[in-house]
Amino acid sequence: MPYYIYKVFSFPIRRLELLEQHAAFRDASARAKELRGALGPAEAGSVKMILADNELQAEDLLSQQRAPQPNPDDD
Repeated sequence: MPYYIYKVFSFPIRRLELLEQHAAFRDASARAKELRGALGPAEAGSVKMILADNELQAEDLLSQQRAPQPNPDDD
């Protein structure tokens, strides 16, 4: 399965832009860190890396809202 690197924009609507695709985790991780470092503070969006079978699945996974982690102090 390939690793996909996306630029994720939140404003005005959530939008995904495919940047690159890599076969190995090491290459994808290094490139994602490089791209994150190149983002300026005023630049909108964030860089996300995801493992998926295809682009459609990657975009579906990145579009899903995740439930917040339970906080043990809430009891």
